[in-house]
Amino acid sequence: MYMVGIDQWVCIGFGVVSASVLVWATFRMNAKYGEWGLMKLHALRSHPRYIINRRKFLRLISPTAKKGKV
Repeated sequence: MYMVGIDQWVCIGFGVVSASVLVWATFRMNAKYGEWGLMKLHALRSHPRYIINRRKFLRLISPTAKKGKV
């Protein structure tokens, strides 16, 4: 902004206001979500709601054959 020709006091004021809003928003989100809350919220959104399983039901409950050592 300063290089465009805007007065330096306007740039300083903009920087102070921007930093204040950033700090305020950080503390507000920390109070709302806790220390790791935003990461947990993001993790919930990135997981699928359900998993589609296309195998037959009996195959899911029957024991699988283990390969023996040769």
